[in-house]
Amino acid sequence: MTTTKQIVTFDQYLTYNDGTDTRYELERGELIPVAQPRGGHGEVMHFLERGLTTEIERLGLDWVARQAAIGVRVPQVGRRDTSRVPDVTVLPLEQWKSLRNREAVIELDEPPPLLVVEVVSAGTESRDHRAKRAEYNILGIPVYLLVDFLDFDQNGKVIDKRVTVLTLVEGFYDEAVYRGEQIIEIPTFPELKLTANQVINAGV
Repeated sequence: MTTTKQIVTFDQYLTYNDGTDTRYELERGELIPVAQPRGGHGEVMHFLERGLTTEIERLGLDWVARQAAIGVRVPQVGRRDTSRVPDVTVLPLEQWKSLRNREAVIELDEPPPLLVVEVVSAGTESRDHRAKRAEYNILGIPVYLLVDFLDFDQNGKVIDKRVTVLTLVEGFYDEAVYRGEQIIEIPTFPELKLTANQVINAGV
């Protein structure tokens, strides 16, 4: 995945349009194209969005789960801005409604999402596991799920297929890793019973 060399401000990013359907994240002022996901990537996103929505409705919560539709602004590094677009985001319904008539990006002075999910693509391992982990921690996002579902990384190395749940405890993420038929413990949805294999193999 390549990046443009153009440096933009956060306000410029919000209104950026290059005449294509390409979506971007903003990373330290650089526009990072969000590549069209592989079919498996999309299946995992859809499976989790649908599963979380079903659980929200079952519990009667005033929350929503949305797939790649909500940006999250990150505090500046130096003088350059960063904004991420998680693969799935859970947030209160009222907060979602507040984004209806403006760019759907949660600002720094607004409450963070309740939960975010990143499905790891070939080439995004470091960004998802390291950079975003630090950024979401700083933002105070209570739960961050990472799904490593691919067979191989971009270098042909076999991937350890797993679902990682990062839970914010006293300002730091505690990490729990689930594989195979282990039931994933998601603090936001303690009654939800999904195995790592169900998530990793969504759509198979």
